[in-house]
Amino acid sequence: MEDSLPCLASVCDSSALMNFCTDDSISAASTSDVQDRLSALELRVQQQEDEITVLKAALADVLRRLAISEDHVASVRKSAPSKGQPGLREAISMSCITNGSAGSRKTSHSSSVSVARKETLSSAAKSGTEKKEKPQGQREKKEETHSNDQNPQIRASPSPQPSLQTLQTHRQTQESKSSAPAKSIKRTLTAEKSHSMWDNSDDSRNKLLRAASTSKLISKVAKNAEKHKDVIVSQAKMSTREKNSQEGEYIKMFMRGRPITMFIPSDVENYDDIRTELPPEKLKLEWVYGYRGRDCRANVYLLPTGEIVYFIASVVVLFNYEERTQRHYLGHTDCVKCLAVHPDKIRIATGQLAGVDKDGRPLQPHVRVWDSVSLMTLQVIGLGTFERGVGCLDFSKADSGSHLCVIDDSNEHMLTVWDWQRKSKVAEIKTTNEVVLAVEFHPTDANTIITCGKSHIFFWTWSGNSLARKQGIFGKYEKPKFVQCLAFLGNGDVLTGDSGGIMLIWSKTTVESTPGKGPKGVYQISRQIKAHDGSVFTLCQMRNGMLLTGGGKDRKIILWDHDLNPEREIEVPDQYGTIRAVAEGKADQFLVGTSRNFILRGTFNDGFQVEVQGHTDELWGLATHPFKDLLLTCAQDRQVCMWNSVDHTLEWTRLLDEPGHCADFHPSGTVVAIGTHSGRWFVLDAETRDLVSIHTDGNEQLSVMRYSVDGTLLSVGSHDNFIYLYIVTENGRKYSRYGKCTGHSSYITHLDWSPDNKYIMSNSGDYEILYWDIPSGCKLIRNRSDCKDIDWTTYTCVLGFQVFGVWPEGSDGTDINALVRSHNRKVIAVADDFCKVHVFQYPCSKPKAPSHKYSAHSSHVTNVSFTHNDGHLISTGGKDMSIIQWRLVEKITLPQNDIVVEIGTTKAPIPANESGVESPAPLSQSFDEMAQNESITGSSLTCLESNLEQTVEANEEQSEEQSEGSSLDPGEPSYEEPSNETSEEHSESTVTEDQQDNSPVS
Repeated sequence: MEDSLPCLASVCDSSALMNFCTDDSISAASTSDVQDRLSALELRVQQQEDEITVLKAALADVLRRLAISEDHVASVRKSAPSKGQPGLREAISMSCITNGSAGSRKTSHSSSVSVARKETLSSAAKSGTEKKEKPQGQREKKEETHSNDQNPQIRASPSPQPSLQTLQTHRQTQESKSSAPAKSIKRTLTAEKSHSMWDNSDDSRNKLLRAASTSKLISKVAKNAEKHKDVIVSQAKMSTREKNSQEGEYIKMFMRGRPITMFIPSDVENYDDIRTELPPEKLKLEWVYGYRGRDCRANVYLLPTGEIVYFIASVVVLFNYEERTQRHYLGHTDCVKCLAVHPDKIRIATGQLAGVDKDGRPLQPHVRVWDSVSLMTLQVIGLGTFERGVGCLDFSKADSGSHLCVIDDSNEHMLTVWDWQRKSKVAEIKTTNEVVLAVEFHPTDANTIITCGKSHIFFWTWSGNSLARKQGIFGKYEKPKFVQCLAFLGNGDVLTGDSGGIMLIWSKTTVESTPGKGPKGVYQISRQIKAHDGSVFTLCQMRNGMLLTGGGKDRKIILWDHDLNPEREIEVPDQYGTIRAVAEGKADQFLVGTSRNFILRGTFNDGFQVEVQGHTDELWGLATHPFKDLLLTCAQDRQVCMWNSVDHTLEWTRLLDEPGHCADFHPSGTVVAIGTHSGRWFVLDAETRDLVSIHTDGNEQLSVMRYSVDGTLLSVGSHDNFIYLYIVTENGRKYSRYGKCTGHSSYITHLDWSPDNKYIMSNSGDYEILYWDIPSGCKLIRNRSDCKDIDWTTYTCVLGFQVFGVWPEGSDGTDINALVRSHNRKVIAVADDFCKVHVFQYPCSKPKAPSHKYSAHSSHVTNVSFTHNDGHLISTGGKDMSIIQWRLVEKITLPQNDIVVEIGTTKAPIPANESGVESPAPLSQSFDEMAQNESITGSSLTCLESNLEQTVEANEEQSEEQSEGSSLDPGEPSYEEPSNETSEEHSESTVTEDQQDNSPVS
C-alpha cells in the first residue's frame, strides 16, 4: 500500500483532491454535483497525463544526447588501455530472461556509463531496459551508501561469492554489467550528485515523472530480491593458487550453490564489450504434427471451409487436407481438452485444463469462443469458475447458439450455463461426483440439457437461473457402467450409447404429476438396440437424418438408417487403435479420430486414408537430416518416425523393441543411430528403415548420441555417467569400441565434438562442464582453460561460456531441456520446462539475455533442432506428444509496412499481403511490430512509457507468444499478474493476450 502512494500522488493533484473532499458545498444527496466534480477531476488527471507524455518525450531526447556524449567519451578512454592489473569485477545477479525482450539487458557500454545516468533513467533510453531494472527514487540513496560500503570488501577478495545483502543492494546499479571497484566508487559519488539535483527540484512535473517511474517498481524489485537466489554469476581473475593449474579470466555461475566455471575465450578482449541483443530472426508456427485422441472424445469436426478442426497440446489446428495447409488458433495457455462447434459452423468453443506457470502461479481453466475464419477471440469464459479443467461443453441449438453449457472437472462436476456473448453465468448446479462424459442442449427444446457419464443420465430443465434434475430410470433394462455418448433423433427423442454396446432411445412421455401442478414430461426408455461388441463410444447424426456409430472394442463404424436398422459397416484396422470420435465429412465420407492419435478419412466403399498421425507416448528423441528436409523422432511408444518437413508427411515408421530416447544422423545421411532406455542402441538405414546393427552400453538410459563431423566417430552419453566412443566405418554401417570417458559424477546430458575430432565437451546432471582428449585415450582434460578457444562443430551443451546467458534466474539446472545452435551460428534455440521455445542471439554470454519466446506446447519442451538449411526449427513436446515445425523469418519494420524475409532468401521487400502470413488484423499487427522494434532500440518514446506505465502497457501491448488473429477482450480480467521481467511478454500466461505474432495462416 505504501508503495502505491507515490503513484497516486503523481496521478492526482493532492491539493485538488483535498479541496474536493473538504468542500462544504457538496451535499451527500447531491449526486449529480458529485458526478460533475468527478468528471472534472478525471479531466484534470488526463491533462496531467498529457503533460507527462510531453515531459517523457523531452526527457528521451535529452537522454539520447547524453548517451551519445558519454559513448564518445568512453570510446576515447578505451583507445588508451592501461596495463595495470584489473580489479575484481563486481558480482551480478542473473535476472530471468524467459520473457524475451531487449529490456532484460544492459548494453555493452554499461561499464563505462555513469551511475548518475542510470539514476536519471537514461539506461532505458539507451538500451530499452525494462521496468524492474530501474533504480527507485526511494532506494537510490540507500543503494549508493551500500555501494561505498561494499566495494572495498569486494576488492579485497580474490574470488568472492556475493552475499545476499550485496546482491540486493547492488541489484539496480550492478545488474547486467561488470566494472572495476575504483570506477564504481567514483560513479556512486556522481550518482549522489545527480540524485540531489532531482531531490532539490521543486518542479511538480519532475516529481510526477519520478513518482510514476518508481511507484510500481519498489515492491517488485523487493520481490525479485527475495526469490531466485541460487543462480549467481561472477567474473574474476584467477587467484594465485588457481593459476597453478589454470590460467585466464573466467565467468563463475552458481546454480543451486554449485559453482560452474566458464573460461572467457582469448578473442574476447573485454568481457564488458560483449553485446547480447534480440536476434532479428523470429519464429512463425508453420505445422503441427499429431492429434490428441488417446484421452479425448468428440474432438474432430469438418468445417464449411473444408478444414478439419482438432487439437493437440495448446494448439487448435484447422487442417485443409485437400490443399495440405494448416491454420492455428493459439489462444490457450495449457492443454486443450474439449471442443464444440456453434450451430453456424463458424464459431468454435474450446476448453482447457488448469496449469501452472514457471513461477508456480496457477493458470486457470477457461473456455475460449473464437471465430474459425478470422481466428479472432470472441470471448473468454469461466475464469475463476471452473476447477481443474473443462471436461465437456456444448452450444445451444434452439436459440441459435446464444448459450453455452459447460461441465468442469471438479469433484462435483459443476454444470454452468452461460450467455457467452455477454460473458455472464446464467445458472450453476452440482451434477454428480461420478465422471461426466458428455453434455448437450436439446436441439428443439431450449430448456432441456442432458448429461451422461458413469452409471447415469440426467435430464435437466433449465428455467431462468435454476436447473432442475431428473434422473433417467433404466428400469427393466440393464444399467450400464458408462453412458458414453448422446445424440438426438429427428422426432426429438434422445439416443444414448453405453459401455455394454447398447443404444437406448429415450422418449418424452407426458404423465400426471402432483394434483394442481399439471402434467410434466418424463424421458423413458422406449427401445433398446444392440449395436456393437464392446462399447458404443461415439454417435454422429448426419445431415440426411441417418446415424453413424463408432465402437470401442470392435473398432467398427456402422451406418444406421432412419429406423435405426444397420445398413453399412466397416472396421478400422487394428494399427490405428480404437475409435474416439466420428464426424461427417464431404459427400459420403466420414472422419474418424482414434486412440492411437490418428485422424482417418474414409468411406464404406474405399476404406480409410490417414490424414493426421503422431506419437502416443512421451516424446524425447529428435534428429534432423544433414542435407535433406527430413526429421526423425522417437518416443516411449517405441515408434521411430521419419517425417518430411516440406510435404509434412510421414515417410516411414518402425516399431523398436524398446522406447527410444535420443537419435542422431550419420553425416552421410544414410543411417541414423537411436539410443533407448535400457542402454541398447540401434542403427537404422535412413531410407529403407532396415536394422543395420545393435549395440549395448551399460544398462541405463542413453541420453545423447553424437557423430563427429566427418562421421568416423560416435559418442554415446549414458545415465551411468560414462561416454562411450566408437570408431565408425563403412559409411556408418560398422562400429567398433574405441574407449570410454570416465570422470563425470552424474549422468550425461549433452555433448559436442570439436571440428578436428580430438575433443569432446560434455555436460552432466550435476552441472559439470568437462572436456575430453579423445586421441590420448579419452582422457579428462584437467586444465579446462586449454579448451576455451575451441570452436565446437555443434553446440547442444546447455552449459558453457557461449550459452550461459540463456539460463533463467533461480534455475535448478533442469529448467532447460535442450539447446541447439543454428548452422549459420547466428541464433540459439532453447527448449524449456515451461512449455516455451526461445530464440536467443549467439553467442549468449551475458546474463539476463533477451529472447523471443513462443508458446504452442502444453508440456515440457524436450528437444529442439534446426533443419539443415536453418529454414525451420523443430520442437518436440514431452507429455503432449506434439512435434511443432517453426519457420524462421527475419522481420524488418518500415514506416508503412512489415517486411517478412525468410532466412536464407534474398532480403527483398515483400508486401505484407504476399508474405505467406495471412493477417486478419494487419493494422494492429503493424503497430505490434513497430512497438517491438521501438522497444528493442530503446530510444523511442514507447520504450520510456513502458518503464513508467507498466500496468497500462500490460493491457495495450501485444504478446509475442500469442496466436495470430486472437483479439483482446478489453473487459477480461487477467488471472495472473503481468510479468515484471521483460517488455515483449509482460502479460505472459494471461488469457487476455492478443495473439498477433505467433501463428501463421498458411
